[in-house]
Amino acid sequence: MGLFDFVKDAGQTLFGKDEPEPDRTVTRTPDKAHADKAKAGSLYRMVTAMNFDVDEFAVRYIDGTAKLTGEAASQETREKLVLLVGNVQGVARVDDAMTVATPAPEAKMHTVERGDTLSKIAKTYYGDAMKYPVIFEANKPMLDNPDRIYPGQVLRIPPIED
Repeated sequence: MGLFDFVKDAGQTLFGKDEPEPDRTVTRTPDKAHADKAKAGSLYRMVTAMNFDVDEFAVRYIDGTAKLTGEAASQETREKLVLLVGNVQGVARVDDAMTVATPAPEAKMHTVERGDTLSKIAKTYYGDAMKYPVIFEANKPMLDNPDRIYPGQVLRIPPIED
């Protein structure tokens, strides 16, 4: 799928106190490398706790970018993993290097804006506000309530099956 940008300051708090933007002109210190390794471990534990079907899953985290590798059972699983990791505060990008056992068309991605609701998003993508449950189901387990979305969150918008 490639490289995905996320709103670094939006999402689930997993890492604790946020750090200032890294100075890219400074060589990485052992402390910074250790902190990034700890963040990768936190992301890995969060994903594996969700019991997604993915073989040889691994996460690397460097300066706000999480790189995901492994083989997801489906395109849906792959997309959910990208969103789960990307919707964590402190993650600005997800580099998706995963493969898929059963390829399928990719879903569209939507970044929630102030005033958005799942009904409004469904109306935009499907022409029918009452199709919001499709979006809600497509984003489980990241969403646990259709009324709890927030600006900056990225959601999967799957194609409607005929």
